[in-house]
Formats: sequence, structure tokens, C-alpha cells
Amino acid sequence: MIYDPAKANPLFGNPLKTRADLAKAVNDLFKPLLPYFSEGGARVRLSAAGAIFDHAAADLEGFARPLWGIVPLCAGGGQFDHWDLYRRGLDNGTNPHHPEYWGDVADRNQRLVELAAIGFALALVPQHLWEPQPEEAKQRIGAYLVSARERDYVDNNWKFFRVLVDLGLERVGIKVDANKTMAYLDELEAFDIGDGWYRDGPVKRVDHYIPFAMHFYGLIYAVLAKGDEARKTRMRERAQQFAGDIRHWFGPDGAALAFGRSQTYRFAAGGFWASLAFADLEALPWGEIKGYYLRHIRWWSQLPIADRDGVLSVGYGYPNLLMSESYNSAGSPYWAFKFFLALALPEDHPFWQAEETEQPQFADPVPLEKPGMVAMHTQGNVVVLSSGQEHDKMRGSNEKYAKFAYSTRYAFNIEANDRHFDAASFDNMLGLSDDGVHFRMRETLDEALIAGDMLYSRWKPWGDVTVETWLIPANPWHIRLHRIVTPRLLHSTEGGFAISRADFARDRSEEGEGRAVWHGQTDVSAIVDLGLVKRQGRAHLPIANTNLIHAKTNLPQLRGDIPAGETWLATAVLALPLGDAASAALAKPPALPDRAEIQRIFAQKGRRVAAFDI
Repeated sequence: MIYDPAKANPLFGNPLKTRADLAKAVNDLFKPLLPYFSEGGARVRLSAAGAIFDHAAADLEGFARPLWGIVPLCAGGGQFDHWDLYRRGLDNGTNPHHPEYWGDVADRNQRLVELAAIGFALALVPQHLWEPQPEEAKQRIGAYLVSARERDYVDNNWKFFRVLVDLGLERVGIKVDANKTMAYLDELEAFDIGDGWYRDGPVKRVDHYIPFAMHFYGLIYAVLAKGDEARKTRMRERAQQFAGDIRHWFGPDGAALAFGRSQTYRFAAGGFWASLAFADLEALPWGEIKGYYLRHIRWWSQLPIADRDGVLSVGYGYPNLLMSESYNSAGSPYWAFKFFLALALPEDHPFWQAEETEQPQFADPVPLEKPGMVAMHTQGNVVVLSSGQEHDKMRGSNEKYAKFAYSTRYAFNIEANDRHFDAASFDNMLGLSDDGVHFRMRETLDEALIAGDMLYSRWKPWGDVTVETWLIPANPWHIRLHRIVTPRLLHSTEGGFAISRADFARDRSEEGEGRAVWHGQTDVSAIVDLGLVKRQGRAHLPIANTNLIHAKTNLPQLRGDIPAGETWLATAVLALPLGDAASAALAKPPALPDRAEIQRIFAQKGRRVAAFDI
């Protein structure tokens, strides 16, 4: 039997245009989980793979995360036929004498994350999960949640999880010390860096946790909390500002920008648009919000994101553990259910009544000052240039945060072997090696600046090697300037965008001095040396399963040696769908910019990137 991707996605075939379509999607996505619920209902174990936390916590994750979609479905009057299973599971999972007990809560423990979904459920639909419980079970469940909210939470978006548990406890009449919650809310607001952007903790980065966590939970609080009006107003105002920027992280086909950690949460990225609707916050016209929202889920409906039985896989465009995080268990992908928050709204809400509108056109580059990014809207794609993000504490952190450019259409590659310089992708990266085997890339930064629609960073791949990089939009191309100062010879490889590879060598490549181009079946990708140092073009075939969307890719590269001393490199990079626009752009790459003028602009107008300035 031939593998059929249509059977590997419960969303496939659903038009996903109406509220009823999304209600059906929740039940269709949940149904494959039913065989994996334990007898007592408290545990959902989807595979033998592990995470950094214990199996009991992972099983709780599989149990709790679907509630993010089930709860709004039922709050809005939708049908869900398995509340008895969840009531039984909640009773048994919080019972220390039951074999399916979830385990004691502890400081900075994964259970604190998952119990937030239960708090959300109690706050929104207590008639389904709480009220039918016998009194003994209520006392036990309440005590378990109270003990959790007394613990210490990680200093980032986790602090909202106490807030959500408290909203649930308040709804069912259990009183707690509100001062602890207010303290956490104050600390969460301190992560604000302006223009609606937060950091996700005391770190030099922003990512999708800002829309699908910081704003998502903040707007739930703004709707459900009693009192605290000034704070709720601030949260709404920040979300209003943020919407104008985050729309540039979504492509015209609905794809979100593949950037940062936790990509396996997939359509959780669209949860921000749902949270605007939930909060009745028309930050953009309702038709525009609805368009971003529904295009996003339709994009996911076309990809093989589930295993053969319909269970969502760890991965992105297909099952792929290489790109996962150490905290991703088999149940982790079900955080995607946060997308369905808008189902809590009635059919007659203006969000559901609005006609979808297309994404607005942006001919000029759009600076996103706070995260240190510049968005370029190209044909079928949004390319985001980036300088100012870093994360050095996880696998693939270079690739997830420190590439020069990210794309809604082409995603990015994760390196599969750090001891094979010749096989590395270096898509939208400059890879350097001093022995021809091991290699370094941009990872942590010494400095990150933005000046208008241009970016600058200074980084040190080794303690005695300094690289300065300028990123300049030249839509549909972008230009990279690198100034490298090294005491010894280095080998270099610089990559463009990875595009899908066809079987039977049907794709066509060009490679020569200073230029490499891949002509795929649907897209073209090119990299051109702008003449400061001539490098050799290479039509590279990356290792399989390294790209987030396509299991096999083509990638153009430039390769050359960097002598001891000071060397300047200048590169132009392009990727577009096949067609006349691509052919015209390929025939006319941008000119080498005036380096002295660019340095002068940054000296006079360069501002430190807010996300990096900590």
C-alpha cells in the first residue's frame, strides 16, 4: 500500500471556511487519540519516545492539551461526546491512591504547564468538567490545583499558568492568595519591550511565544478576570499594537514564519488571531483577522502532519524528530488546539460574520524594530531578515534564531552532522571552518543594530575571529555584507534558500564562479557573489529530513577560502516561485552597495535592537 498523505492529516478535505468547519476539525483531530487513553482516563501515551520530564507528566500533557480546543468548542455550544472520559481522568489523575495518578507537583515542573488547560476548562465550562464530580473528587481536584499554584514557575510565559489555574479556581468557588497572582502578572508585564512586543523572559530573543503565549493568555485574562481593569486595558492595547507587526509573520498562503523553537506546535501560531476575536478586539478589520486565521489552518490541512493513525506527529511539515526540542513529548503537538479559541464565540459575532479578505500588499520593506527584523513581501512568500535574536541552550538554536533570513514559504534547515562541513546546508547562514570538518555559524551576538530597513550584527564564531554582517533588502533579493577578521585561514560556505527536490533528478541546476541556481518544479533559488571575493557556486543536495517543510531539498551555495587578515564578502540571495517574475529577477541581480555609506548610516542612525538589549 502506497503512503497517502491525505490519510495522514485529519484536516484533509475539510474546507475550513466556517465556524462549523472548525468545530468539525476539533472532533476530527481529537478522535485519533481515543484508543490511547488509559483505562482510568487520566493518561494519554502516544509513543515510547520520551522528553526531559517523566512519563507521567508526558501522559498528562496528552490528556490536557486537547482541552485548549475542546473547551472553546463547548463554550460556544458545540458538541463533544467524551466529557465523561475527561471527568474520570481528572478524578483519577489527581488521586494519589490511583495507579494513574499524575504525580506530585514541584517547582518549575511540567505539570504546572499542563494544569493551565484544566484551569482554563474550569473557568470556561465548569458544567462539563467540575460540576458533575462528586464532592470528594472536587475536594481532591481543588487541593491538587491549589498545591500547583503555590509552586515556583519558570520566569517566562509559564507565569501565566498560575494565572489560568487561579481563574479556574475562582470560577468554582475556591479562594486562593491573589497576591501571588498579582505578583506574577506584574513580572509578566515587565517583559514588555514596546510596540506590543514582549520578551519571553529575561532572554535576548522573541519568537512565536509572544503571539501564542504572552498575548494569547493575556487576552484570556482580560476577558475572564474580575477587576484589575487598568492591567486588562494595557494588555488589550499591547495586543492592538502587536497585530500590525505580527501580520508580517504570515505569508499570503497562510503559512506562518518558521522561526524559533517549538515549531511542532504548528497551528498554535494562528492562536493569536483567535485570541483577538475572543477578546472582541478588532485590532485589524475583522475580515483581515479572519483571513489570516483561516488561511493559516487551511495551509496546515494540506501537509502530512500526522502519523498513519491520524495522531499529530512531532515535526513540522512531516514527522521529524531532528527539529524537536528536549521538552517535546508525543503529546506536545496538541498545543496546536489553542488555535480553536475563536469557537467560544457565537455564530453571530462580527468575527464569524465578516467576509475573509486577502492579505494587504506591502511593496516596501517593513522594519519590525523591536525584534530586530525587516519583512519583505515577495511573490507567494514573506522573507524576514533578522539580526538580534539568539538562543544558545537548545539543539539547533543557531538555525532557529540566528539565520540571516527566514521565510514563510521555504522554512529552514537544521544541521544534521556538526562534524561534516562539506555536507552542511548553511541555508541563509555563513558557515566557517578552520579544519574542514567542524564548523561554526552565527549564534550569539556581541551587538545587534537596526537602521531604517537595514540590520547589523557583530558576532564571534571563535574567540579570535570577528564577523560583522549587514543585511539589506533589495526586494525580491536581499544583500548580505560580511566583514571577517581572522588570524588564520578559514573555509567558508554561504547558503541561499532551500527548495523542494523532485525525484528522478528532474530539477535543473547551474553552478559556476560566483553563482549557483536551482530550478525546481515549483520554485527557483539563487545565490550570487557580488564581486568582492570570487567564490565558487555549488548546487548542493542537503541531507534528507533537515528542512522543516520538505523532506528533500535543493540549496544553492557559495564556497571559498578566507585568508588571514580582513576580508569582505558580498552576497545577493533570491527565492521565488517559477514564472516570469523569477526569470526577470534572476537576469538582474542587485548591484554591490556602497559599504562606506552603509557604515555611515549605522554610525549615525543605528539603534540597538530592543529584543537584544538586556
